[in-house]
Amino acid sequence: MMKEKSDSELVQLYIHGNESALEGLVKKHKSRIFTAIYLIVKDRYVAEDLLQETFIKVINKLKSGEYNEEGKFLPWILRIAHNMAIDQFRRNKRHPTIVLEDGSNVFNSLSFSEDSAESIQLKEESDVAVRNMIDTLPEQQKQVVIMRHYNDMSFQEIADATGVSINTALGRMRYALINLRKKLQNSNIAYDKSIYPE
Repeated sequence: MMKEKSDSELVQLYIHGNESALEGLVKKHKSRIFTAIYLIVKDRYVAEDLLQETFIKVINKLKSGEYNEEGKFLPWILRIAHNMAIDQFRRNKRHPTIVLEDGSNVFNSLSFSEDSAESIQLKEESDVAVRNMIDTLPEQQKQVVIMRHYNDMSFQEIADATGVSINTALGRMRYALINLRKKLQNSNIAYDKSIYPE
């Protein structure tokens, strides 16, 4: 029986023109990569699209000589897949419920008695402002916030998807919320002063 080729052997074969080597890599890792994406997006069709996009990106990077992580193909492709799944959220227009450390909701100052055009616009502007604040957080904190609040992932799912312990995921969330609170207090977003005292 022929010994199965390693990832780095398959990568080298593919780079040197052996197209079937890529099939070997896809077969070997497809289900693991799909699961990592699905854990984040929780939609089979979106996950399948992102899986295709991930492999397209991998092909482009391999062909352009951008891959140099010898022997670390799986972590490399998982990082690409993970980033693409997170980017999917940035394009997503859903409004999350972000609860700060004290249990208060970032958006609870925006409960309007009626949904007038003005109040809807104010709510949307505030949502955008908070999303922009989230974008300024350190990368690891930002990922945890997006996964938790834009996608309702549990901390166990976040830990699995990012390859860290649950305590690390919880710690990143804690620091993210502390940073968000500071940013909120320094912003002119309408928020309830009794919940976020000056």
